Amino acid sequence: MPSVIRGLRGFATLAGLVALVAYTWGLLHLAGSVLEAEDGGADSAPLPPCRGNVHVVHVIDYSVSFFPLSFDCEMKGGGSYSAEVIPGYVHPVAVGSALAAVGCAIASAYVAELRLRAGARKGGAT
Repeated sequence: MPSVIRGLRGFATLAGLVALVAYTWGLLHLAGSVLEAEDGGADSAPLPPCRGNVHVVHVIDYSVSFFPLSFDCEMKGGGSYSAEVIPGYVHPVAVGSALAAVGCAIASAYVAELRLRAGARKGGAT
């Protein structure tokens, strides 16, 4: 039974690390887009991350969000659209891995509790 607990804890740790790496990868993409948008060179208008959309001529600024990760292009007169600079797999991998980590951690604690209760019923903790 202790090997089950170790396995669940190990998988929880691995899944947590995968979630952290996926989120960090998304943050790197977001930071690169912000650096590109803040570069005031000759090719800075319209904002490079906002290019590729029909509304690019109306872009006046940008905003970023850290949860969920997004780079939004703000337009004249209100409104915005996502520049989609974050790879599409980042959010599902990060959320799925984080949920798996939490689930395995809870399952590990539950199995440990069941083991302690079974040992107490037999007259000694194992």
